[in-house]
Amino acid sequence: MTVARAVPQRGVAALFRGDQAFTRLKWVSFGHSTIYLSLLVCAFVLHSPQPETFVLGLTHGLLWIAMSLACIVAARLRVVPLRLAVAVAVLGGIGPFFGSYEFVHEQRRREATEA
Repeated sequence: MTVARAVPQRGVAALFRGDQAFTRLKWVSFGHSTIYLSLLVCAFVLHSPQPETFVLGLTHGLLWIAMSLACIVAARLRVVPLRLAVAVAVLGGIGPFFGSYEFVHEQRRREATEA
């Protein structure tokens, strides 16, 4: 008779353990939304020329790619629901506010099921 032992998670899966991964992704999403809002203000309200809009635009693009990959992995590991991952990966390029809203919505749903 063999005894099953818990195998420690390694590599990428180790980064997505428990509620900590959800919380980290949520705060990065809020930061991404803040950077995107700053980009919009610089570009359309302040009419700020380069390099501010370039730096904020580049940061938004790279964060969107990183958040998309992280949320896809998190969805496969069942840390976040598919709806949230789609909001970040698909709609996040247009505006990361969709992803931030979905993180708030999912956190409220989790708190309601715990109570």
